[in-house]
Amino acid sequence: MSKKIKIGICNEIFKEWNNIEKTIKYVKDLGYDGLEIAPFTLSKYITDISTEMRKEIRNIAEKVGLEILGIHWVFVGPENVYLTHPDPEIRNYTAHYLKELAHFCADIGGKIIVFGSPKQRNVMRDISYNQAFNYACEVFSQAMSVCEKRDVTICMEQLTHWETNFCHTVEETIELIEAINHPKFQLLLDTKAMAFLQEPREVVIRKCAKYLKHYHANDENLLGPGMGKVDFTPIVQALKDINYTGYMSVEVFKFDLGPEKIATESIQYLKKFLE
Repeated sequence: MSKKIKIGICNEIFKEWNNIEKTIKYVKDLGYDGLEIAPFTLSKYITDISTEMRKEIRNIAEKVGLEILGIHWVFVGPENVYLTHPDPEIRNYTAHYLKELAHFCADIGGKIIVFGSPKQRNVMRDISYNQAFNYACEVFSQAMSVCEKRDVTICMEQLTHWETNFCHTVEETIELIEAINHPKFQLLLDTKAMAFLQEPREVVIRKCAKYLKHYHANDENLLGPGMGKVDFTPIVQALKDINYTGYMSVEVFKFDLGPEKIATESIQYLKKFLE
């Protein structure tokens, strides 16, 4: 049986439920293959999430047959984490926190750490882009041994110029990936974030095939796939053409429609292409 693209969803749309077990079961019942967890929905600091809680999340997911695919929004919550900060103590703490994130991700059964965190990666005033780039390399490189040991891949996300001034193009993001030069440091592409690129999304996907490890499915209107103007036909075809067998993980930024409607309509739309 050939591998297929899997469908995941991010858990922050269910944050108001304040019930990870209910979320896992609901997502599974809708037909999703995996859940992507934002740590801030569980605790301000990843280190405050107990061993027992980690085991519970993993056990609940395994019991219902849902994969905890990974984590995202990883720097939301904790203080004094900053990827490109000029202070070496802050960078060292950031590297330490990244290692803790890798441990947490693996503990709950995840394989992917999405690194978006635009505010905590911005190039600061009076710091050049090259300096920030070197600081980022320093921080990520320190975490690679733990990622390798725990079989967790950090996926660097290209974000728009409206969100960040660091790695806001695919070329800059790949430059960082090549500088880290480790199999556990790869690329994430996001439908919304590719809106401002010069080339169509499907062209970018094909160009980035060797780096692409994870994909976020959403719309330029910040809702789920199929809930806006973006046509996923060429996107999914490009992913199939490069033999992508990772996740298309639904990530939205507007929650007004409610988690049930967002989650249901998103998977119904994606299944039209993937089944």
